[in-house]
Amino acid sequence: MKTVAVLGAGTMGNGIAHTFAQCGFTVKLIDISEKSLEKGMQTIATNLDRMVAKGSITEEDKHKTIGNIITYTDMKDGVVGVDLVVEAATENVGLKLNIFKQLSDLCAHNVILATNTSSISITQIAAQVVHPERVIGMHFMNPVPIMKLVEIIRGYNTSDEVTKIIMDLSVQLGKVPTEVNDYPGFVANRILMPMINEAIETLYNGVGGVYEIDTVMKLGMAHPMGPLQLADFIGLDVCLSILNVMYDGFKNPKYAPCPLLVNMVMAGKLGVKSGEGFYDYSESKKAEKVAKQFLK
Repeated sequence: MKTVAVLGAGTMGNGIAHTFAQCGFTVKLIDISEKSLEKGMQTIATNLDRMVAKGSITEEDKHKTIGNIITYTDMKDGVVGVDLVVEAATENVGLKLNIFKQLSDLCAHNVILATNTSSISITQIAAQVVHPERVIGMHFMNPVPIMKLVEIIRGYNTSDEVTKIIMDLSVQLGKVPTEVNDYPGFVANRILMPMINEAIETLYNGVGGVYEIDTVMKLGMAHPMGPLQLADFIGLDVCLSILNVMYDGFKNPKYAPCPLLVNMVMAGKLGVKSGEGFYDYSESKKAEKVAKQFLK
């Protein structure tokens, strides 16, 4: 396997492209928006600069990694000659099903089709494809270049051969693959999202404030990041989408999204990506933080 197409240049997509490219793969990064591609490539360059500054890679490694990535706005052109496609589009069922219908028509039947979905049924996605045995879940964690885990999800028809190829490939990327079965939320989000949702409920019920809730979980449970800060980092819209998938899949009220989460998403307060969520990430707040550090 030498050439990989990555669909989507957002947070997960550019991280996946970065990881494959740094490991020597030719990467075709595809997004319908030229602006998103430019932003994604800038993010990759910035992250590589950080790695150079830390001494984990050389300047030459950085240039080789960037040189391994080619960008496309046309999916048809981008998937020509690839061995693997990793879809990393928005966590939306309709969008993903449509993408895989297109991939079924555009890709040769021996091309492995992976999805980075964090909750949507692999079996449902694979049903859109000729030869569904080649469809598999490859759920990377954010930030992709740093986090070691890859949750490998087999659909009902996913073959043993494809599973082994993707497990081995993940090791080649320096990751630790963990095979799980195809149920809503898989393992990671089936456990994580109810915890985040409960933290939001705790805030909604006035039991504690944002800082207090996150402090309890960080200092009391040794979490590196509090659940509300983590929700901001993931994106509150993504959290809501995952909870909705789980609620629809299990029909269990414990997965019902907290009304506060629903309202925040409707109000456009999505976390880091929008500049405000449970915390304030606006430019004015950043400037204030820098000023405080300078005055210390």
